[in-house]
Amino acid sequence: MMPSPSGEMTTSTEWLYANSDDDSCRFVLGTRGERPLICLGVNPSTATPQKPDTTVSRVKGFALRNGFDSWVMLNLYPRRATDPNRIDKTADTALMRENLEHVEDVLSAMRRTEIWAAWGNLISSRPYFIHCLKEIHDVTARHSCRWVQFGDNTKAGHPRHPSRLAYGCRKTDFDIGMYLDAGRAD
Repeated sequence: MMPSPSGEMTTSTEWLYANSDDDSCRFVLGTRGERPLICLGVNPSTATPQKPDTTVSRVKGFALRNGFDSWVMLNLYPRRATDPNRIDKTADTALMRENLEHVEDVLSAMRRTEIWAAWGNLISSRPYFIHCLKEIHDVTARHSCRWVQFGDNTKAGHPRHPSRLAYGCRKTDFDIGMYLDAGRAD
């Protein structure tokens, strides 16, 4: 399925995909199913439905190995960047709002949703990322989502990024409220 030129979510029997008109942002990438694993990272790289990257391939692998029939990749901030240093230094609030609208749309269309906390230490690289997480958490709370993680936290106390995990890592509950209260990303 080709990206929607209008930035609207494009669906088929398999793919979910939403990006900006100029492709500088990606809001949603995943597959449609009855029991999705929704992975929440920091920011998207270059992956598309036609060309997955390492992170997306790992998310798909974790979903399939853990009894999910589909997966969705969302991010705290939608700006594409292969180099973390190229992520916006200051937040674009319009992009943050648009990203939040896409998160709401995805969660509204699904049930029995598990959110995989998977941002790694990169969450500490921009002060606004924690604000993005708090807003996404508010949306997930309205939809009664269950938060999970794979493997242990990093030494800094953050849930690990998919590329830093072995497929054998165990899925456990992630206490998002405690994480936010602890101010890990501040």
